[in-house]
Amino acid sequence: MNAPLKHNAGYWGTKTNFARLLEHISKIGPVLEENAVATEKLGKLNEPTFEALKPLRMSHIFATEELGGAQLSPTQGLQLIEAITYHSGAAGWVSMVHACIGAMSAAFLPDTAISRLFGGGTDNRFSGQGTPTGMLKKVDGGYLLNGKWSYASGIHHATFTHTAALLDDGNGHPAKDENGNVVVLCAHAPVGEHGLLGNWSVLGLQGTGSIDYDAKDVFIADDMVFPIMTAEPQRQKEFFSLGVVGLAAIGHSGWAIGASRRMLDEMAKFAVTKTGRAGMLGESDKFWFDYGRAEARVRAARAFLFEVWRDVEASIEAGKRVSTRQITLVHLAKSEVHEAGVDACHFVYRAAGGASLRDGIMQRTYREMLVAANHFTINTNIVGAAGREIGGLWNDRVWQFYDLVEKK
Repeated sequence: MNAPLKHNAGYWGTKTNFARLLEHISKIGPVLEENAVATEKLGKLNEPTFEALKPLRMSHIFATEELGGAQLSPTQGLQLIEAITYHSGAAGWVSMVHACIGAMSAAFLPDTAISRLFGGGTDNRFSGQGTPTGMLKKVDGGYLLNGKWSYASGIHHATFTHTAALLDDGNGHPAKDENGNVVVLCAHAPVGEHGLLGNWSVLGLQGTGSIDYDAKDVFIADDMVFPIMTAEPQRQKEFFSLGVVGLAAIGHSGWAIGASRRMLDEMAKFAVTKTGRAGMLGESDKFWFDYGRAEARVRAARAFLFEVWRDVEASIEAGKRVSTRQITLVHLAKSEVHEAGVDACHFVYRAAGGASLRDGIMQRTYREMLVAANHFTINTNIVGAAGREIGGLWNDRVWQFYDLVEKK
């Protein structure tokens, strides 16, 4: 299931030993697991967890080697996030956020900003929010950022924020472009210039520290913004034609397959310990039938995911930008790994009985999967739009952010 993937050496990075990254995750796996409860109680990754993850430099895995990154392929990124998540859902979530937002910054910011954020000796990590609940007002040399945002996963361990905001038209109203669409810019600023507001009391993924944060007249230099809805890649144009949405899909999908795999493995271990006791799960034909069905769906969803991303990689390696159909399939695969994971978690929760009610890996993963599946990127409107595109109803449209819009 995890056979090595072959890539065009002319496009993806060659300086980073991918196998050693996976080996590092295997080595720190026990550390992530031992600290999962402490991380959840703390409301952010605890120090042993964060220190164990740092050598992976997840914010740099998709950045080009020129910028000091690993320049990994999407399927390699999926495997890394899957492996981390298997040991700790919170560690996997923060890692995927840092990886995906780091990729967006490395893709769309101009060279002058890139030299500061990714220059020699820097090891920045990125966190923030892509929903424009604040505003940017133009001033000499840049902008002033004001507003409040939620769900800044991993911000406690980040050095820079990545924050979507509406452009102020000069009168306190959102500015619009020539097509009548509001202008949304993504701003970058040191984390220390924001207020960290807390407000992360939730069902699951407590250890991600996905808190609210704000900005009060935070200065943003001209070159530290990009248009989040319509950003054009500044480097690696084929890969980064995925846009912010396609890059985010790598992270969310990788997280879901890691959590699903762990949940089913825990269920199997639990059931096997009961073998030989009359009436217990290990002797139940119905249980093993249901377990087999859950295994089949989770594995099928993962296989579909990698099929989609291998096709994307083939296009990129051939020098082509990612197509509308490929983004459609990325969305469908992302949805299916979550839906298969939710169904598997429901099955395990019911089948394990009292064991899944108590503190432990099954209970924690169950709660985390339900939270992950509620994320905006998994919403039904996206899947509905994807269905319309594949079905031929909207085959004259293109993806813009999370919407299929008519070609201009």
